[in-house]
Amino acid sequence: MAKIQSVRGTHDIVGETAARHGHVVATARDCARRFGFGDIDVPIFEFTPVFARTMGEGSDVVRKEMYSFTDRGGEDITLRPEFTAGICRAFISNGMQQDLPLKFFAHGPAFRYERPQKGRQRQFHQIDAEILGVEGPGADIEIITLGAEILHDLGILDSCVLELNTLGDPDSRKDYRDALVTYFSDHKARLSEDSIDRLRRNPLRILDSKDEGDQKIVVDAPLMAEFLNPESQDFFAAVCAGLDVLEIGYNLNPRLVRGLDYYTHTAFEFVTNALGAQGAVIAGGRYDGLIKMLGGPPTPGIGWAGGIERLAMLAAHAPEPDRPIAFVPMGEAAEKIALKMCHGLRRDGFVVDMAFRGNLSRRLKRANKVNARAALILGDDEIAKGIITLRDLDGGGQQDVALDGVAAQLRLLPS
Repeated sequence: MAKIQSVRGTHDIVGETAARHGHVVATARDCARRFGFGDIDVPIFEFTPVFARTMGEGSDVVRKEMYSFTDRGGEDITLRPEFTAGICRAFISNGMQQDLPLKFFAHGPAFRYERPQKGRQRQFHQIDAEILGVEGPGADIEIITLGAEILHDLGILDSCVLELNTLGDPDSRKDYRDALVTYFSDHKARLSEDSIDRLRRNPLRILDSKDEGDQKIVVDAPLMAEFLNPESQDFFAAVCAGLDVLEIGYNLNPRLVRGLDYYTHTAFEFVTNALGAQGAVIAGGRYDGLIKMLGGPPTPGIGWAGGIERLAMLAAHAPEPDRPIAFVPMGEAAEKIALKMCHGLRRDGFVVDMAFRGNLSRRLKRANKVNARAALILGDDEIAKGIITLRDLDGGGQQDVALDGVAAQLRLLPS
């Protein structure tokens, strides 16, 4: 029989890794709550057009990276490669346009077929934030500020740099696209095969090319700033001014783009060198045309996604969990009493670890293994006296405590 193991590009999240992931999610959710964001949980799979239509039939994600299949009912289904399209689909499906503006926070797994590497797997995990229904630059400022605040709360903002650019409004973007077509057409013979295809489908994606030959051509390509109309300039100036007020530093990066047609105005990434090669830990932008593209009412939107794996590797150690109280019942009668007492202590807010088997020495070794603060030892002699032995595993002393006074005595232990 073949060895059963995890699929390449997936990994089990256990132990310290699980604690770090949980810390990232809890920190991000708490911060999002303070900004007025509510939770949303959308399915991990959608009908394929939800992603193919929005991400572009010719995009690398759609052509090479999506996990798509036909289910038993003959439907074309795709595991989500990102959150935004599914959240916008949910906005339409649930008729939420009457509730605008809306602010959502989400987290969970996403899936892309690509070469596994440090901080990037085929099943990966993201935190995600979206603001729907706000046209002005205030939403851009708030969504970026939320990202910065989460990084701050995780203790890693100082190791990240905010890269910022504008893609302009649709009119500015069209003029820029036309200029890129002209420029790259003049260099078509030197472009990679993928970029020749991008030239036809969406030339902005050439600016993101990782091909060394393409990158040499991109150096002299026109810049978006040369094609911004006054309205786009004013919008971006307001975003920058808001970040200045909040003292959120940023680098203007004229090569930072989002290649999809529904993106407009602000594009941004928080990047770091702390994981080796420079990589984004949070990235996003404004997508005013996306909901309309999905068949919904024209609705502005802006959001970002952050990679939990990368954030967890960067973040300071997760807070230590509350130390448990080890309950050590010896004998059948003690086990029955212990069941009820453990239940009561847990309801009182204590973390209680029940030692199920072994002699007293073995059970106390387990108490040390789980870093218990104290042990409660209950046997036939204690039951007969109506007491329980409370052993301080830090100080080393022990005392007899009345069965109905255990919770109060535990609260007196030094932390």
